[in-house]
Amino acid sequence: MKYALVTGASSGIGLHYATQLARDYRYNILLVSNQEAELPVVAAEIAEKYTVQTKWLYINLAEQDAAEKVYAYCKAEKIQVEVLINNAGMLIFKPFYKADPRKLETLVMLHVVTMTKLCRLFVEEMLQEPNNTTEAQGYILNMSSMSAWMAMPGIQCYNATKSYVLNFSKSLWYELRGHHVRVLAVTPGSTDTGLLPFGPTFAKLLRFFGITMPPEKLVHRALKVLFKRSKKTCMPGAWNYIIVPIINHLPDWLVLWAMKKINFEEI
Repeated sequence: MKYALVTGASSGIGLHYATQLARDYRYNILLVSNQEAELPVVAAEIAEKYTVQTKWLYINLAEQDAAEKVYAYCKAEKIQVEVLINNAGMLIFKPFYKADPRKLETLVMLHVVTMTKLCRLFVEEMLQEPNNTTEAQGYILNMSSMSAWMAMPGIQCYNATKSYVLNFSKSLWYELRGHHVRVLAVTPGSTDTGLLPFGPTFAKLLRFFGITMPPEKLVHRALKVLFKRSKKTCMPGAWNYIIVPIINHLPDWLVLWAMKKINFEEI
């Protein structure tokens, strides 16, 4: 049976991917996450509300063999993954020399190692499916970040790994262009998950100008590009196309001044 596999699917942006894939595209959903309590609840809710089949897999995707375990589960359960959403990730906002090395390793494993291995395993599976039409037979969406386009102190490992996701996905897009498998890197900016330290009026203003985007809107745009177009990248929000080149051309003295203003050394 054909499924959409979503990592980090039990909460946040991943939950919106799982929900919209079931609601709008009628996919059965495999939810993969390290939130053991939430997974069966979310899976049951999606199955009941949208009349699709759901399965869930509790796993730490930062483990060395996590991708192989996910793939083995799909083979054992006879799950054919037509859509792969690599969404699981984490953010560390610390000076590099203060960051916990174990957390840095977890970040790299999530963003780079497991994501790459999942793509490798499931791409081969997608390419084995017979295709007698011009339609895509497989879809891969990798969550990068607007920060992938720039150097940003404080999140140096986050934006470096997201840059890997971006360039890896773009290269894979070229390789699979003639094989009916679509690959998309999504590079969102600020996403309104309710955790940003803004008052309601200011938050509403940021959403109005597209600086901060609601996660459901972000996911809607990303999936629309994935299924309706054959693009390498998607950067939701017009403001992001303006802010990225501005930040990339900031003089060093201004970046250093900003670091002092946010008490970078005291984070």
